[in-house]
Amino acid sequence: MTERLLIAAVLLVGAVALAVVLRRREPDQPLRTSWAVPTWLDRQDFADPATPWLVAVFTSATCRSCQDTVAKAQPLASDEVVVEEVEVGARADLHERYGIEAVPTIVVADAEGVVRGSFLGPPSTAELWARVAEARSDPPPGAGAGSSP
Repeated sequence: MTERLLIAAVLLVGAVALAVVLRRREPDQPLRTSWAVPTWLDRQDFADPATPWLVAVFTSATCRSCQDTVAKAQPLASDEVVVEEVEVGARADLHERYGIEAVPTIVVADAEGVVRGSFLGPPSTAELWARVAEARSDPPPGAGAGSSP
């Protein structure tokens, strides 16, 4: 019986010591769980600024899901929509300017550069197409202000 109590005491002391060591290894700062998406893009920073809609796909050459995300976005290109890949190795200035820290990030902006939709991470094709269609069908902020029903 004494042996069992001794073994239990040793295990308890070991568990407490392990808990103390692991507690000390926790980071002082909380882990980041979300990233910011810009609310406005200067359309002059991107191809075809006169095109009414921009779908900017921020990527990295080392990102596994980025090329698939670009492939999902490319068919959206039309006379009304320009789709542009913004790879960090080629355009680090834009990633920094707009605070892009996670890829893929998709930003849907109107003619004035107001961001009307976005995705952090790879969306499904249906989600992407629906978000762009929704953005294009919504009136710009402030449109119709002061009008009567």
